Amino acid sequence: MNRYLFDQPNRSKCKQETKEASVREGEEEESFATGITKIGHLMGTDNVLELKGKEDKSQWKVLIEDISVLQWVFSFLFLGTACLLLMIYLMFTSLWLFPTLYFTWQIYDWHTPERGGRRTKFVRSWEVWKHYRDYFPVKLVKTAELSPSKNYIMGCHPHGIMCVGAFSCFSTDRNGFAETFPGIRPTLAILAGLFRLPLVREYILSAGLLPVSKESLDYLLSRTGVGNAVVIIIGGAEESLTSSPGVNTLVMKHRKGFVRLALEHGADLVPVYSFGENELFPQVVLSEGSVGRRLQVLFKQIMGFAPCLFTGGRWLLLPYRRPVTTVGQFKTLAFHIIFSLTMIIAFVKNQDVAGRDPFHLYATDTNRTAELFFRLKYHFLV
Repeated sequence: MNRYLFDQPNRSKCKQETKEASVREGEEEESFATGITKIGHLMGTDNVLELKGKEDKSQWKVLIEDISVLQWVFSFLFLGTACLLLMIYLMFTSLWLFPTLYFTWQIYDWHTPERGGRRTKFVRSWEVWKHYRDYFPVKLVKTAELSPSKNYIMGCHPHGIMCVGAFSCFSTDRNGFAETFPGIRPTLAILAGLFRLPLVREYILSAGLLPVSKESLDYLLSRTGVGNAVVIIIGGAEESLTSSPGVNTLVMKHRKGFVRLALEHGADLVPVYSFGENELFPQVVLSEGSVGRRLQVLFKQIMGFAPCLFTGGRWLLLPYRRPVTTVGQFKTLAFHIIFSLTMIIAFVKNQDVAGRDPFHLYATDTNRTAELFFRLKYHFLV
């Protein structure tokens, strides 16, 4: 299995590598790296104001943050199963009419997740998401403007255990995304099977989440206008099995569907990295080929998600309070032009370019993600 392993070297070595890279890349890249450090300027105004004074939180504020994150952890782990069991149980009680009517509605509404969903600002703006953000805290860093006249596919890494950075930045309105990128509408794409679970589907649809299926993403990128930013956790469940503090392992080399999707719809690819995501939950990472790892992989193939063996801090489920900084290299990637021309030639000739899979240029996007990580890690990794 091909992965990219980014160990965290010592801070001085990282700074030296970054300095040397900046000299080679020229003044434009130096100014880019300099701009990254000015987080107060790069983040949304509302986000900056609300993140002030976190070092002197009251006990009440800490408790509210703990509860906000705990409810989210329970929702992530148990809400789907709990809702399914509840509806099945009600079918055999005097309240059988309620699940019957709901399942009838669900069948009628079956294809809504693949047809743009139905997000509501009400759910995305809940006060609980502000406390959830403040718990870590989660920060969104902007490096350049995104034009609302285009569509974007954001390839986000790493998955971590629970995708804290991606959820906070792209599935809630409490991290300043709308103010930071006016006219851009973010949509986090998640496991399609979750939209078949009763009650849960209504909740996640209201939060603006959509299934990470070709039908769903095709509809969003082709029939809902421009200004869409589809966020895909490229490594998926497989990457979650490698999440561990101090190590950043990305699963990406054979994940090429999002590149094809971008090419088909003329969308720009944007690499996104959540620094600190892997620091939140210690996990027992089983070695490749072991019985335990094979069982995890088998479970993932059947169920679509991975059974991670992790623990938290307080109450064993709360993640550790570590800052999570979500940074995107929000620049149109030059390789899109080269890639598109290569693919067009390949399609016209109905053969691979130079006898190779035309997706060999996908490696360019991989290199840009690695470049983003190595340049900025010493700014955001503790």
